[in-house]
Amino acid sequence: MKKLLLTIFVLTFGFFAQTSAQTVSGGISKGGVSKGKTVRGYVVLNIPGGLHVNSYKPESEYAIPTRVTVTGSGVSAFGVTYPPGKKRKFSFSETPISVYEGRAYFGFKVTVPKNFTGRTFRVKAAVRYQACTDEVCYAPKTKTIWITGRVR
Repeated sequence: MKKLLLTIFVLTFGFFAQTSAQTVSGGISKGGVSKGKTVRGYVVLNIPGGLHVNSYKPESEYAIPTRVTVTGSGVSAFGVTYPPGKKRKFSFSETPISVYEGRAYFGFKVTVPKNFTGRTFRVKAAVRYQACTDEVCYAPKTKTIWITGRVR
């Protein structure tokens, strides 16, 4: 019985460690933007070795695609761009699936209104992804970050 409980604990801990290992970060190009102008922002999904996430277009009806949404606080955030995925064949699929490995960079745009009164702006970025190994896919997760930029 102790052996069974230990096995369940190890598998459960391994599951949570694997699926929470991805990190999300981001930034604003040039650090900021002038009022009435548009600047590029970016989100980075870091994927540890041994894992991959399905791309924006995984080309499998069963794979959950990666999605990035951005919303601004007092600014307009829009136009997320996705990198192309890498086609890989896995033991659980008959055909190649498009995935991201290592780091995936997602771009977006932010427009600051001419009448903006603050010195900084914030953009909320949410990344929804499904992490997988070569043998199994885990439940989808969403990680959210806030990105701050300067207004000149």
